[in-house]
This record gives sequence, structure tokens and C-alpha cells, in this order.
Amino acid sequence: MTERVTEHFTVPPELDGQRADAAVARLSGQSRTVVGKLLRAGEVQADGTTLNKSAKLTAGTSVTVLMPEQVDLADVTPEVVAGFDVVYCDDDIVVVDKPAGVAAHPSPGWKGPTVVSALAGAGVSVSTSGAAERQGIVHRLDVGTSGLMVVARTERAYTALKRAFKQRTVEKVYHTVVQGLPDPLEGTIDAPIGRHPGHEWRFAVVDDGRDSVTHYQTLEAFGRATLVEVHLETGRTHQIRVHFSALHHPCCGDLTYGADPALSAGLGLTRQWLHARRLGFEHPATGQNVTFESPYPQDLDYALETLRDSGP
Repeated sequence: MTERVTEHFTVPPELDGQRADAAVARLSGQSRTVVGKLLRAGEVQADGTTLNKSAKLTAGTSVTVLMPEQVDLADVTPEVVAGFDVVYCDDDIVVVDKPAGVAAHPSPGWKGPTVVSALAGAGVSVSTSGAAERQGIVHRLDVGTSGLMVVARTERAYTALKRAFKQRTVEKVYHTVVQGLPDPLEGTIDAPIGRHPGHEWRFAVVDDGRDSVTHYQTLEAFGRATLVEVHLETGRTHQIRVHFSALHHPCCGDLTYGADPALSAGLGLTRQWLHARRLGFEHPATGQNVTFESPYPQDLDYALETLRDSGP
């Protein structure tokens, strides 16, 4: 870990009147989730006054931020991670199939394996672009979500892929098994997502959240649960889990967002049934469209077959 430092910023005219959490995220380059934690801990001040996340900032205000503890990648230990698979690798990118229980990158407090450590264990170098603990990482999957991720190996690839995700040109297709039967069987969930007002580590549909759009269609219905294909237009933290929970159809196994523990146990699930099934994007070096697919891992496949065998 590196020593924490205090950064000083001046609010520019374009951020005048913005909420503290959004403005400080822009100024510091940290995510709104991280900034929210700093604000709650009293580690952000404006002209000497401690800020809360909903405070409005004024252009010209001096803001100080005690930056979060960072992870030095020199301290990352390469490791062989069971179930971690390098699907594709060339000079610019590496596409991996991440098992559940693996974080995208190191972070304070996380002691388990990461995509970064697993790639190091596989002898695959990544770009040095990005924050120290997220070098090469252009998007993330939850620890409990399995499936495809692309990691940049060069600065060119990092810049191009970050732009593609920001401009929403990347095809991100997930499969999930949700409780019950969604009505309608296919549609779009357009509901803003933000930090849950009563639970620090959860998210929820909230009026002042960030725009979040999820497209879905039913693939297979089992009565008590449904296999759904999801196309993400945006990529908010826990987006699929939050949106289906808000519809009262939480992902099976997702006890954090309201899944039935009895059904989860009956399906042998110890995490949410959620898998990054397909990933498509324009290759940053060749300009050609490339697409990758991932089969269901054993635990999700077992749960699905259990549903099929039990009938409606």
C-alpha cells in the first residue's frame, strides 16, 4: 500500500452548482462510489468546511481531498487461479473468462485473487495506463459474477477501449436466472441507479441516481425462475442485479438483493446466477469487430439443469 496524500483542487466554472459527490469525482478522477466513502468519512473539505455528498459546490471554491489508499502493483503476487482462463491474447489485448470469487483488480480490504494477479500468474503483462491498482482494466465484473472481461496490454488499446465503453459501442451480453416470470417477457428497464440510502454496500433505483438502461428478453421459463438474456446499454455497479430486484425478480442466489434463500439453496447457488456471456468490440489495433463467448461455469449449469429437471 502507498501513503495517503491530500490533493487540492479548484472548482472550475463548468462544475458550478454540481453536487459534491459528482463534482469531486470529476476533479479527482475517483469513482463516485469511492468519493461517496470519502465524503461520509469527512475526508473532503471545501474552504475548510467538511462536505456531505449533496452539498452544492461553487466555482472558484478550494477543495481538498484525502485521497484513498492505493495499491502498488509491485506488491501484487502472481498466482494461479482455478477456473481462470485466457480466452484470447495478442500484443494489444487479452480477453479472460473470470470465475466467481475473483475481483477485477486489487483494492484496500480485498484479500482474494484478482484478474491482475491471475494474469501475472499466467505470464501476461498489461498496460501501465490507468490508476496504479487498475492498470489495463477498462471495465469490471462483480466478484460474484463470472464471465468475459477484456484487459488492455498497450496504451493504445487502453485509450481506445475506454472510449468504446464510454461511448457505449461495446456489446455486453449477460445471461441471468431471475426468480419468477418477468412481465413483459422482453423489454427495457430504464431506471436511475445510485447508492442505497440505507445500506452502504448496496445500490438501488433512486430518483437522483445515474441513468441506467437494461434491455432483456426471456430465453427459457421454468415457472419459479426464468433464464433471461440481458444487453447492457449502460454499465452501472450492480446494474442487472438492482434492476431485476426493483422489478421483484431478483437474480437467483443474490441474497444481497432479495433472492429467496430456500430457492437459492435448492439450486446449489452460493452467489448470484449471473454470467457475462458475450463480449464484442472493435479491436483497437486492427479496427475489426471481434466477439467472444463464454460457456456457463459448473455451478450455474447445475442450477439451470436442476430447474429444467424439476419442471414448471
